[in-house]
Amino acid sequence: MNLRLDADVQKLEAERLRKGKARAEEDLDRLKTDYKKLRLSMRTAGLGRTSEQCLLENQKEKCELENRVTELEGSLHRHRNWNSMMELRASLNRIEEMKERTEELEEAL
Repeated sequence: MNLRLDADVQKLEAERLRKGKARAEEDLDRLKTDYKKLRLSMRTAGLGRTSEQCLLENQKEKCELENRVTELEGSLHRHRNWNSMMELRASLNRIEEMKERTEELEEAL
């Protein structure tokens, strides 16, 4: 009974992590799209400002976006590692259940 509860809890946790991973991947995709749009607007921007001001602002935005991309990639990596760990635990629990069932069947024989 406890093993089944543990397995159910682990399944729920794994599902939550998969959703978080999907959300992180979507955020990363949106961020990459925004970054591309920013790069395009950087080429066409500069109205009413000196080119030096424009360049400094664009460099600052680029650094912020690069930092965010790095942060999201790290988050995605952690979610992938956590998902792998949860799947391994679930497999181990299934093996333990099978061992117990095998022992029960051997005793019954």
